[in-house]
Amino acid sequence: MDNNDLDSRVEKIAGLIVESRRLVIFTGAGISTESGIPDFRSPGGIWDRFDADDFTIDKFLNNPATRRKQWQMFRDGLLTDKAVPNAAHFAVAGLFQIGKLDCVITQNIDNLHQKAGMPAEKVFELHGNMRWARCLDCGRRYPFEEIVARLESGEEVPECTSCRGTLKPDIIMFGEQLNSDVLEEAGRRAHSADLFIVIGSSLVVYPAAYMPVYAVQSGARLVIINLSDTPMDRQAAVLINARAGETMASVVQKVREKAGL
Repeated sequence: MDNNDLDSRVEKIAGLIVESRRLVIFTGAGISTESGIPDFRSPGGIWDRFDADDFTIDKFLNNPATRRKQWQMFRDGLLTDKAVPNAAHFAVAGLFQIGKLDCVITQNIDNLHQKAGMPAEKVFELHGNMRWARCLDCGRRYPFEEIVARLESGEEVPECTSCRGTLKPDIIMFGEQLNSDVLEEAGRRAHSADLFIVIGSSLVVYPAAYMPVYAVQSGARLVIINLSDTPMDRQAAVLINARAGETMASVVQKVREKAGL
């Protein structure tokens, strides 16, 4: 894609946003790689270093070796809570701040939308959030940085200090049901959108990937900004295969110009 073509597509997205009355943005791992968080499926990603079969809820609960391996990943910072938002996160928050964004639906667990300025109640986290670890026995919650500090001090598998129960990151693992309230509200927002923008998702993980399907079925225009192909590319009104940060920063700049802000 040459610069002229990219500019024209950015211009078109900005026009769609200005015209939109109910914009929903859907984000995946590709929006956070520019913050240093590795994605899962790309070369060099997490599944190149760990076996995806080890990250099921069943193995976490029933296999001590697997549980140790998962906590080691968090100790080593492969999924860190210390990352900072990048230009794409700030651009998304900027759209909300100027009144052009209904909400964000995200597959990510990194809290970066909130760090960038999105209100927590406007971010629907389908796969949970890295802010907390939770005891599966007594329900006590711990700030995740506290658990990471314990791991760094030598604990291999942290336990609840109240009841010695099993601690689990407050995220959704393979084989675990998504939070039904979050999933239902995200689906409702997708159905009611008139413009649905996908940023940094390959749209292959379900049920999250149903969200743009719901939007298109309800008549929304679809925009996809992603480095690789997705199953919904042909249904997109605008498709950009480029990095999220630079693209979204340009989009928001154009929106501000068109809206006279």
